[in-house]
Amino acid sequence: MSQPTPRKYPAAFKERAVKLAVESAQAIAQTARELGVNENTLHTWIGKYPRTECQEKKVHDEHLYEALKRLRKDNARLKEEREIFKKAAAYLAQQLPYSTPGSTSSTRSSR
Repeated sequence: MSQPTPRKYPAAFKERAVKLAVESAQAIAQTARELGVNENTLHTWIGKYPRTECQEKKVHDEHLYEALKRLRKDNARLKEEREIFKKAAAYLAQQLPYSTPGSTSSTRSSR
């Protein structure tokens, strides 16, 4: 007797099957039966899935690292600008001795 030829499954099918098996609340054996896949085959696919996910995560982490560097640089620049504006406001406040924010000379009573 000859053994049956193993079926070839598309990569997209394998990926969806692994995702369904990992994320669903039902047993992997039940998921394999519903998909018409041998349980051991599904377990093999699941064994390969974390490696692929880890590689994708590494690329994603690199993008996050670059974004974090950019945001830190922007944050430092904004802090520097804020300090400049604070100093400018303090200087202007000294130049106009009786002004306060929100007040005008016409609303002040003279005594």
